[in-house]
Amino acid sequence: MSGTSYDEFSLFHENLAEWNLDVPIPHVRRFYVAVDGLRQLSGLAWGDATPQMTLVHGGAQNAHTFDTVALALQRPLLALDLPGHGHSDASPFGSSAILSHARDVASALEQLNPGPHALVGMSLGGLVSLVVASERPDLVSSLTLIDITPGVNSQKAKHITDFVNGPATFDSFDALLARTVEHNPTRSVSSLRRGILHNAIEQTDGTWVWRHQRHPAAAFVAPDTGNLWERFDVLTMPVTLLRAMGSGSVVDNEDVAELLRRHPDAHVVRVQNSGHSIQGDQPVELAALLNRYAT
Repeated sequence: MSGTSYDEFSLFHENLAEWNLDVPIPHVRRFYVAVDGLRQLSGLAWGDATPQMTLVHGGAQNAHTFDTVALALQRPLLALDLPGHGHSDASPFGSSAILSHARDVASALEQLNPGPHALVGMSLGGLVSLVVASERPDLVSSLTLIDITPGVNSQKAKHITDFVNGPATFDSFDALLARTVEHNPTRSVSSLRRGILHNAIEQTDGTWVWRHQRHPAAAFVAPDTGNLWERFDVLTMPVTLLRAMGSGSVVDNEDVAELLRRHPDAHVVRVQNSGHSIQGDQPVELAALLNRYAT
């Protein structure tokens, strides 16, 4: 695929066809907003009206992971690229710095959509969103976590980190696609190809690298997040956990029990036939659930 041009807005028809969605493609634009000096956070704005929802992706992903969900929702929303991911600048604290990411996200939301609205976070983005909701409840009307709780540890997420921590570069697009297909057997090849086009870049020598791996190593040690479970104790907005029930989920029964102990009013919804990435495995059902709970 050397020399192939990439238009990030040209592939939405594939999302519609794959999921048999008969809906219009809204106006989508990429934005950049300064969050720390000249450092910028980027993302996608879906629709021209005031956003009703913000979607935050997981580690090693980007805003386009929610494309099918956004198309199915047909609601004005924002999908952010976390620092060091997608088109956002890198954080000096690295790509997994939950606390500093949360403050970057809050800064972006203050500028992009200062009123309270629904905040939805998947995996790493869910933990970031939890911190935002606990520190800036004025920005969050509801919090939805996609297959994540603070109880997730390295053992539960090993199958994900094994994939993410793979080769630093790939000799060709096809080599990158082959590894991705191997680690995502339930997904269509076309969807994985599309995901790679959004989430990887070709270098001048013809090799390919993930977008989140293109940045130099972090300059500083990330701030300590403390006990993230305690963040639930101060939440006042509605909370929903969407738990994937298929192979690959990182949430277990103990996680659910602890979440409900700390926030008894939380909704826990089990999503069948989905692995950790519900937005990839069941995007239409996820959209329906967000329309119900993320208000």
